[in-house]
Amino acid sequence: MEPFDSFLILIADFLGDHLYEGIFLAALLETIIPPIPTLAIFPTAGFLASQQGVTLLGLIPMIILGGIGATIGTSVIYLIALKLGRVVLLRYLKYVKVNEKKLERVEIWFEKYGDKAVFLGRMVPLMREMISIPAGLLKMRITKFVTYTFAGSLVWSSVTILAGYYFGATIGLGTGIIAPLP
Repeated sequence: MEPFDSFLILIADFLGDHLYEGIFLAALLETIIPPIPTLAIFPTAGFLASQQGVTLLGLIPMIILGGIGATIGTSVIYLIALKLGRVVLLRYLKYVKVNEKKLERVEIWFEKYGDKAVFLGRMVPLMREMISIPAGLLKMRITKFVTYTFAGSLVWSSVTILAGYYFGATIGLGTGIIAPLP
């Protein structure tokens, strides 16, 4: 079995027993350690919730925890960028192939779309993790950053968790029969 497959099985097992904690941890860790994909974890959690009989109302805490976890994690990256500054960050970003020229282009783009970039960036894989860097470097107000981050993260959590939930609700687990939505 491939290491990534083993990792996904471990995540699915953990989510099966700890849906709410798993959502929070996945969102928190994704923003700090990008290889953890909420694009795979959130729909899986939604699917498992449907199979465990969680109601739509029961998904609301999952969605909120996803938003809170992402906001806390991405705020850590924001604060690191804010405190360390451009020179120090460039030293570390070179390992992910970000140089001075690329960072300048991102900063120019961010200055143009700032608020919208943070909100919409929370819904785009890879950008979800990276949008905090220009926000911190360009000293976006923390209250504005947190507000837009949380709002965008709620949308992301809602869409991905509900997609998994409705997928799980429409299939008869193991029967191949399509079941009606709850």
